[in-house]
Amino acid sequence: MPVKTHIEDGVGIIVFSNPPLNPISASAGIPQAIEAALRALDADPQVNAVVLAAEGRMFSAGADIAEFDKDPAAIAAPARRLDDVLDGLTKPVICAIQGGALGGGLELALATDYRIATADAKLGLPEVTLGLIPGAGGTQRLPRLTGVAQAVQLISSGKAIGAAEARRIGLLDALAGDDVRAEAIAYARSVAADGRRRSRDRELSNAGGPDVLAEARGKAPRGAPGDAVRGALDAIEAGVILGFDGGLKAEYDIFDRLLVSEPARGLRHAFLAERAVARVPGLDPALNGDPVRSVAIIGSGTMGTGIALAVAQAGLPVTVIDANAAALERSRASVEGTITRAVERGRLTQAAGLAQRALIGFSLDIASVRGADVVIEAVFEDIAVKQQVFEALDLLADEGAVLASNTSTLDVDRIAAFTSRPQSVIGMHFFSPANIMRLLEVVRGEKTAPQTLARAMTFAKQIRKVGVVSGVCDGFIGNRMFEEYLRQAYVLLEEGALPQQVDAAMEAFGMAMGPLRTMDLAGQDIGWNIRKRRAVEQPDRPYSRIPDIICEMGRFGQKTGAGYYLYGNGGKPEVDPAIDALVVEQSHRLGITRRSISDEEIVERCVYALVNEGARILEDKIAARPLDIDTVWVNGYGFPRFRGGPMFYADRVGLPQVLSRIEAFAGAYQGWAWRPADLLCRAAGAGTGFGTLNGDGA
Repeated sequence: MPVKTHIEDGVGIIVFSNPPLNPISASAGIPQAIEAALRALDADPQVNAVVLAAEGRMFSAGADIAEFDKDPAAIAAPARRLDDVLDGLTKPVICAIQGGALGGGLELALATDYRIATADAKLGLPEVTLGLIPGAGGTQRLPRLTGVAQAVQLISSGKAIGAAEARRIGLLDALAGDDVRAEAIAYARSVAADGRRRSRDRELSNAGGPDVLAEARGKAPRGAPGDAVRGALDAIEAGVILGFDGGLKAEYDIFDRLLVSEPARGLRHAFLAERAVARVPGLDPALNGDPVRSVAIIGSGTMGTGIALAVAQAGLPVTVIDANAAALERSRASVEGTITRAVERGRLTQAAGLAQRALIGFSLDIASVRGADVVIEAVFEDIAVKQQVFEALDLLADEGAVLASNTSTLDVDRIAAFTSRPQSVIGMHFFSPANIMRLLEVVRGEKTAPQTLARAMTFAKQIRKVGVVSGVCDGFIGNRMFEEYLRQAYVLLEEGALPQQVDAAMEAFGMAMGPLRTMDLAGQDIGWNIRKRRAVEQPDRPYSRIPDIICEMGRFGQKTGAGYYLYGNGGKPEVDPAIDALVVEQSHRLGITRRSISDEEIVERCVYALVNEGARILEDKIAARPLDIDTVWVNGYGFPRFRGGPMFYADRVGLPQVLSRIEAFAGAYQGWAWRPADLLCRAAGAGTGFGTLNGDGA
């Protein structure tokens, strides 16, 4: 049974269970069973008050997001009916919260009369991060407990707060020790004679509300990404103007509209996909990777230093190793500067900063890898250099240690062959800056042992990264697709676009940064080195000469003050007429008559190039599922989260439409790059989508 009840000395106790996070799931019968239990206890003359509690470490993480796309019209009805029942009871209800109450879980608590929580509990309404607003009374009950100003901040940010702060602002009535249920029962006895204290009946404090509402509207993202924030603010304001019932109706209407909107669908997919990537197809779920206790990093450059910071931020000891004393000192200074700035800006306490510094060691001796559970190579992207490192690691690293390469494009199987233990070798492709970017591509080699893969995924979770498994190929998932994305950006320049138009079109689509600005930030020389290698290895796949010409001019991007754009002291990109002239001249040199290119064509060509290559990656079994590709691109390449990822986006457009446009591009300039992937053709012909390949994932 999902809900159990009993009575203790006049207090009815309801305990629900839906492990591990106790979502208020209609399909699991949770709200329906709680409703029935409340009705029964309210009618029982032995009961003077009721305690609502949950099993496990958390009260409730909210609704079951996976249910939202199954029957949108009915998804909120059971929770709303439960809140209506709570409003109609004759006896007070005390909610006992342990661990946390989020989303619909907190909305349920808000509908009770009193709330008591453990000191470590987190409370919040994160619905805006999923393109929604609270849809079971949260925008109406919270302002009546905390005041409008506090409610606006909580709901529009989607952030959770601690129990002490929740108590301060009136969201909680009391804080409890370890046994919150026992304390809630005692609390219930103390307030039973006071009767009901419904949140809906509380006087609404609007002090500062209008100013906070206006400020929050001004900060809301433009366009679709800000729809949820604006909707939440509208619902709160409706409650101020129209009263509780009028505000509740507005909330329900806005929630129901947003639930079926494209941004909300995309955000739900991204949310569920991030959780699904941890369930690796073909890897025994019972194979638990041993937690990592210590880490060594070979290489003290930007990437090695960033990885060390990420490891220390997760509370693990790490040693940065480099034979170059000057490079090691630069790394030490970078670590010190990063931690000092975090403390000065209030992101870290002094104590936490000191703790992080103490976790990061530095060594000139590669023998310092001894004792490390994971050794990460982060040296120059050259196979000969990596060979030297892995041959040394083979001799020095502990038996059973995971030997990881941070390569972004090189062959992990070839690197593994430099050792006598290829089963222990794996790719760990971090993204720069490694202490900030959430994505970690975990590259499974041909001989990588399941235990090595399991431990690598456990390590990703330990350091708070989203680990996505990739097979071995040039560029893995992300960079292999990025190559085709860039190819179209460069060809668009040859045909008639200018850098600022390409970047503006992609940023308007939602990309965090346009492709040409991205390369200026990353360093144009990085792409140049890869293109030089590819020109030898893949002579049948020509590139535009424009980026190479820019590199030959010494314009490597922000670090040199010039790339596609000029960069002044503030680092803001400025259009350079000289680059516009260079682009136009290259078109003339190629005999191309430049034409006007629409922003729509720019977006289609850049995004559909991703989709087509993503389909090939699935065919080649480099990625197991479309959701793995989507997670890589949302978390590592700035693809708009509200669009779900390139493969999900293609499904929403419709694969027949995507294929039709690809076929049209194949008949135009540089059409060789547009051969449709067989998987895309089959799915479009069958009328299915990539989503059918996700199994029980997103």
